[in-house]
Amino acid sequence: MPSAIEQRLQELGIELPTPAAPAANYVPFVKSGNLLFISGQVPMGRNGIEFVGKLGAGMEVEEGQRAARLCAINLLAQAKAAAGSLDQVLRCVKLTGFVNSAPDFGDQPKVVNGASDLMVDVLGEAGRHSRSAVGVAALPFGVAVEVEGIFEIE
Repeated sequence: MPSAIEQRLQELGIELPTPAAPAANYVPFVKSGNLLFISGQVPMGRNGIEFVGKLGAGMEVEEGQRAARLCAINLLAQAKAAAGSLDQVLRCVKLTGFVNSAPDFGDQPKVVNGASDLMVDVLGEAGRHSRSAVGVAALPFGVAVEVEGIFEIE
């Protein structure tokens, strides 16, 4: 029988991917006490990297939100791999979203809402978190968004 979180993912039509391996000299997550620090996740879909571009320079907020949502799905996949089960996740503590932004783009918080909304949709109240939404000049592979997370686990 699937866990409550796994069941919620099914209801939302979300299938967690196999977590991506690190692309450089780092680890995908670090456990410290009851905190799980997950390295930044890019919008990696079934067929590779998705959502390449810059917000405010040809990419709209809604597309950025979809990119952030995909990053959050990848965060949950890493959390499951780290904890062994999403049942071990007590709450999402903090998300930091990095948005590949044109110089005059100021809607980073709206973009990162795509990740925040996903956490609440999946984890309920335990998905409410603190957050930073930061505009950057460039991101790895030219992606539109990267999101890292801190989770409390059992």
